[in-house]
Amino acid sequence: MFIKEEELWNVLEQTASGASHHSIAHIIQKSRNEEPLSFEDVSALIYATSSEDLSLIFQEAERIKSHIYGNRVVLFAPLYVSDFCKNNCSYCGYRRDNNFGRQALTSEEIGQEVQLLESMGHKRLALEVGEDHHNYPFSRILEAIDTIYESSGIRRINVNIAPVSVQEFRELKNHNIGTYILFQETYLQSQYEKYHQHSIKGDYKRQLYAHHKAMEGGIDDVGGGVLFGLAPYPFEVLSLFLHNRELEHEFGVGFHTVSVPRLQQAQGMNLEDFPHLVTDDEFRKIVAVLRIAIPYTGMILSTRESVSMRQELINLGITQVSAGSQTGVGAYKESTTQKSEPQFSVSDERSPLEVIKDLVKRGYLPSYCTACYRTGRTGKSFMNIVHAGEIHTLCHPNALLTFAEYIQDYGDDELKEIGVAFIQEACDRIENSQLKERVAQGLASIAEGKRDIYV
Repeated sequence: MFIKEEELWNVLEQTASGASHHSIAHIIQKSRNEEPLSFEDVSALIYATSSEDLSLIFQEAERIKSHIYGNRVVLFAPLYVSDFCKNNCSYCGYRRDNNFGRQALTSEEIGQEVQLLESMGHKRLALEVGEDHHNYPFSRILEAIDTIYESSGIRRINVNIAPVSVQEFRELKNHNIGTYILFQETYLQSQYEKYHQHSIKGDYKRQLYAHHKAMEGGIDDVGGGVLFGLAPYPFEVLSLFLHNRELEHEFGVGFHTVSVPRLQQAQGMNLEDFPHLVTDDEFRKIVAVLRIAIPYTGMILSTRESVSMRQELINLGITQVSAGSQTGVGAYKESTTQKSEPQFSVSDERSPLEVIKDLVKRGYLPSYCTACYRTGRTGKSFMNIVHAGEIHTLCHPNALLTFAEYIQDYGDDELKEIGVAFIQEACDRIENSQLKERVAQGLASIAEGKRDIYV
């Protein structure tokens, strides 16, 4: 396996003991020179504690976020379609031992959920499904994807499901999914096996190599992540860095996105049983270090986190956030027969409109852009654009166009006032005259009622 625990622990222990003498200032300079960081470099960043070093780390994370991604923040929502699950993950509200009325949405109910998500302005969804091949087989996942695309204007479906075969990944690709997302949960094998006992998911190697299978099946973009709080966070950060490097080595492109959820309260578990919970200060450092270590990878933050924490972490490197999220099956339109059980607790309960207005007031550009997936700019093609520094000529204009759509279709009076001014100022700053003209033409088309305009 590519995760070699002893080697990683040796690197971390040398740093923690002071045997490693990697200067934070030197590492930050390497980052600014766009030189790849070593395991020792990332370990040094993880263990930095002085206010001076932390200041350098946070400043560099903010610089990278601004330089590569600009002021854009992508929005999406999860859609839970089944909470049947054969696994017994000790941290999850859907665990097998939890006794509640399980449910799986019919195609009609999926359509109703999607209509409600569309009414909030969403164009990007993350499909969430428990692992139960009897009550919700793979064929129903494909049917759910088809139902969403056929019954709505949703433009991109990312899929967060358990590992499947290479052939099944090919079928997902043929059903036009965006990113295949799977969290390792924890890279520390002993902890992984402890928290996934008597479960299909208890196969550490199956989980670890799922992204390899997805890419072998033709899926260009894959997303990873760790549930911080299951194991010591320095090991998790270094392992994420290694996993990304492994994918780059094997397939020429690493993670498209990395998610950074923190363990939260859920049914059937007690947070006191988890000794590696991450503090707010540690979490800020985790996000900043990951932004420096894997600068060209998008970073996702869910509504597990509070409003204030989400605001802070967007500054430090988060590029995608969920908004208006419900984490139960049928929870956007509660079932008439039973109330859904959430997979985990949500802290930020604001609507997408409230989130968007907050972003705009703080100088961020909300984006629902999915243009790259309709034009084939995925995988290596997308990363070539990013590394060439051309992302701003595509993503920023398209974000403006999708924001203009949102303002017209879903904005209240306040958003129309501040949003239109925001877009005009952004357009005035576009230096390329041809690009400025194309954006102006797109905005005019949107004003006339046309939709899904992109450059």
